[in-house]
Amino acid sequence: MPGVPVREEPLVRWDWIGRNWPAIQALLADHAVMALVPVAVGLLVALPVGLAGARWRGLYQPTVGVVNVVYSLPSLAVFIVLIPVTGLATRMTVMVPLAFYALAVLIPAVVDGLASVPGHVRQSAVAMGFTPLRRLLRVELPIAVPVVLAGLRVATVSSVSLVSVGALVGRGGLGYLFIDGWQRQFPTPIVVGIALVVLLAAVADTLLVLAQRLLTPWARARGTA
Repeated sequence: MPGVPVREEPLVRWDWIGRNWPAIQALLADHAVMALVPVAVGLLVALPVGLAGARWRGLYQPTVGVVNVVYSLPSLAVFIVLIPVTGLATRMTVMVPLAFYALAVLIPAVVDGLASVPGHVRQSAVAMGFTPLRRLLRVELPIAVPVVLAGLRVATVSSVSLVSVGALVGRGGLGYLFIDGWQRQFPTPIVVGIALVVLLAAVADTLLVLAQRLLTPWARARGTA
């Protein structure tokens, strides 16, 4: 009616957040597991595969070609295809594709990191009597750490974002808040979901930066010299 003020719905309803905070925490924990476990699995697989690719370049290109084809597939389509195998609304339906997506980033990162080791450093290690395994663990991998962790940061942030798509097949962590807010035309869950996804990605990225500093103390020493 004319002259009657219209009460606008606030963007964030703090009372709703307070009432639903235990459920939000459960969604956040579920989101973190589905995002980070595939990256960890991808790293465990990428290290030996990347090492083999760095040693035998003929193996590298076919391997990267396969994982890049998987990476190019739309995530939602892959989730749907996996439903008959892994089941509807299960973590595995989301985590399996994310592990392959992580591989597409991490395998080139491992290969590039190992390729960044200067030749004279390898020769010095050989001259000092280092075995191939000791040279890998004590010389090559430490030098490759910055490049590998740069790829790991990209894979982690991408995984945190892609988990939300899984909500369309019944298991997407914080993505459930997006669907719930959209269906009810209620913005608070959407805002909360976005904020927590960004926060989770930022925390994970910060921890990886700290890990890089711990694993490469010589870089800090060079920076302060």
